[in-house]
Amino acid sequence: MRDEIRALVEALPPGDELETRHRREALTWLAGTEDIFRRAKPRTPSPHLVAYFLLRDPSDGAVLLVDHRAAGMWLPSGGHVEPGEHPVDTVRRELREELGVPAVFASPLGERPAFLTVTETVGPPEQRHTDVSLWFVLAADRDQRFRPDPVEFRGIRWWTPAEVTAAPPGTVEPHLGRMLAKLAGVP
Repeated sequence: MRDEIRALVEALPPGDELETRHRREALTWLAGTEDIFRRAKPRTPSPHLVAYFLLRDPSDGAVLLVDHRAAGMWLPSGGHVEPGEHPVDTVRRELREELGVPAVFASPLGERPAFLTVTETVGPPEQRHTDVSLWFVLAADRDQRFRPDPVEFRGIRWWTPAEVTAAPPGTVEPHLGRMLAKLAGVP
């Protein structure tokens, strides 16, 4: 599985200098570890693999974000990749668990990640760890019905790219604006 993940990361064209650096860090990590999956909550081992998915309405580029209780900010949905699980399967599983709908991967990317981040999580020092996150894009629309997980989320909301850009720091996932800028350049 590690070789499959490395191939996904190698095939991912960086959108900016930070993503170039994160890609390099991820490839170095993949070359130097045997275990890419979280084995014990919240942080063992660190880093470990995460799959984010961005539900995007193609009519205006708005994205569905969740008000995540643990993170204390608006995030794309997603979750930790289970041992032996492919990130695409994580997206399918997490979308059903978190929002109650099936995954529809957006064109032209399909089941390939669109973005990569390597980030330190928030929270108490004893729980912080590094997530290596592959971001996928799913097609959705504002009329779609979701069943958000009330244990994980305070709520869900559609955000336009302009609203994401205007959000005060610390209220929205910090790499989201860069992800949306990269998507704006995808045909």
